[in-house]
Amino acid sequence: MLAASVAASSIASLRAAAVHAEIKSALKGTIGLQLWSLRKSLPGDLAGTLAKIKAMGFDVVEGAGLWKHTVAELRAALDTAGLKCQSAHIPFERLEKDRAGAFAEAKAMGASWVVCPWIPHQGDAFTHDDTMKAVELFNAVGKAAADADLHFAYHCHGYEFFPAGKISLFDELVVNTDPKTVSLQIDVFHALLGGAEPASLIVRHRDRVSSLHLKDLKKGFPIKTGTAIAPAVSDVPLGTGQVNMPEVLREAMKAGVTQFYIEDESDDPLGHIPQSVKYLQDLSL
Repeated sequence: MLAASVAASSIASLRAAAVHAEIKSALKGTIGLQLWSLRKSLPGDLAGTLAKIKAMGFDVVEGAGLWKHTVAELRAALDTAGLKCQSAHIPFERLEKDRAGAFAEAKAMGASWVVCPWIPHQGDAFTHDDTMKAVELFNAVGKAAADADLHFAYHCHGYEFFPAGKISLFDELVVNTDPKTVSLQIDVFHALLGGAEPASLIVRHRDRVSSLHLKDLKKGFPIKTGTAIAPAVSDVPLGTGQVNMPEVLREAMKAGVTQFYIEDESDDPLGHIPQSVKYLQDLSL
C-alpha cells in the first residue's frame, strides 16, 4: 500500500506541470519511456496505463510488442494519450522471418526506428557463431530498413561482452556490421551488468550509438562478464545505483545521442519512474 500511495503522489505531483510538455533536462535530446517498463498493466488497461505515462511527463515512448492488442488499437490509444511511438523493439526471429510485416507494424505505430533487443543463443554461452549469425541478419535488416525509410539499431544486453581475442564479441559484431545502416542502442544497466563500462562503450563506438536505455544497477549487486539477466530487485531509480550516470550522459551528448529511454524492470515501476524523471530534470552536466 505504501508503494502504491508513493507512486500515486509522485504521478500527481508531476501531472500539472508535465502533461502538456516534454520532460526538460540538460540532455540535448528526447527523454522517452520504454513501454516494457509497464508490461504488467498494458495488456489489461492500455488506455489507463498510457494516460499514467503521459501524466509522468512523457511525450515519446518506445514500443515492445502489442500487449494483446491489434496495432490499430495500440496506435489509437497512443494518439488518444498524446504519445508518439518513436522506436519499436522487434524480436530477432520476426526480423528473420517476417521483415516486411515487422516494418509495416513499426510504421503503423508511428515509429521511425526498429531495434532488435536480443540475439537468440543457447543458455549463457553466447558464441562467435551466434555473433556472426547476427551480423549477417543485421546487415540485411539494416539495408532493408533504409530502403523502407526506417532506421535500425541493436540493443546490447550483456551476454555479448565475452572476450573474442583482443576484443569482445560485442565489438566483433560492431566491426562486422555496416556503420551506415546498423546503429547501436546502449542499455547502460546491461552493459555494466555484463562487464562493460557504459561510458567507455559510448566513447569507443560514438559514431554508431543512436540511443540509450537509462536504468541503474543496485549498489553492491555483483557484476560478471556475460551476465544478461538480473532480478527485479537489482533495478533501482536513476542516480541511486552503480552506473556513473553523469559520465555516461556527458559522453552520450558528446557523441551526439538524441534519444534517451528510461526503462524500469523493478516491481515498482510507477514508484521508480517519477524518481528517474526527476533525477534527469535536476541533473547538471
